Amino acid sequence: MSRLYAHRPGQIRVNMVTSLDGAATGDDLDSGSINNPVDLRVFRVLRALADVVLVGAVTASRESYARRMIAPPLAAARRDRGQGPLSLAVVTRTGNLSADLLASPGLIVVTTTDSPARSTLSSRLGDNVISVGRGDVDLPGAIAELAGRGLTRVLCEGGPQLLGQLLRQDLVDELCLTTVPLLVGGTAPRIVAGDWLRPVRQLRLAHLLTCDGTLLGRWLLDRSDETAGSPSEAASTPEKTPGTPSEATGSPS
Repeated sequence: MSRLYAHRPGQIRVNMVTSLDGAATGDDLDSGSINNPVDLRVFRVLRALADVVLVGAVTASRESYARRMIAPPLAAARRDRGQGPLSLAVVTRTGNLSADLLASPGLIVVTTTDSPARSTLSSRLGDNVISVGRGDVDLPGAIAELAGRGLTRVLCEGGPQLLGQLLRQDLVDELCLTTVPLLVGGTAPRIVAGDWLRPVRQLRLAHLLTCDGTLLGRWLLDRSDETAGSPSEAASTPEKTPGTPSEATGSPS
């Protein structure tokens, strides 16, 4: 599976989950309430391949990002690739984060230069505070700062507001989207929030896996020939893989 989800340096990948009726969460506003074991397996592989997880503060607090682990077999493969521990970069304009989150190993806080909590965060986290932008976080600046620390394989896990901001600034290279066979109704958010995308963003399918009714799509954004992936790369991966548990949930090679 790691071959299908190879994460190149300099690539910003997004991983999200949605129900068949377009909900990014259940009625508790937690994406964990709609994911399943198939999605979880891919989720773990994507984290093991990344250098840093980029996430919005609301999502980080709601979904217990203070506790994150990489399964031992995946951690061993990660070390063999020469990757260090997985970092967590939390994007917050205010800098107001929970004590549990602030105590998380490898935490990097991405905030604004005028954040009211900037000095407090700096006194606690030192150089692990990235201050870019005034009023709003300068996301291109933040990505550049992370790259300067050797964190070039970025995995964004939302939430919808952060994904919308990244898309509007054309920072996303690929979207890994799990579609679970559920209908939830209600008023749950979609995977992208905020203003309309003008123009709409065009994506092309790199692969589509299926297992037990769950669809695992990997979509490339056409940013440029260099960042969106070459046609030969997309052609080398099957557009659709017949659904067997081993295909959708097999161990990374």
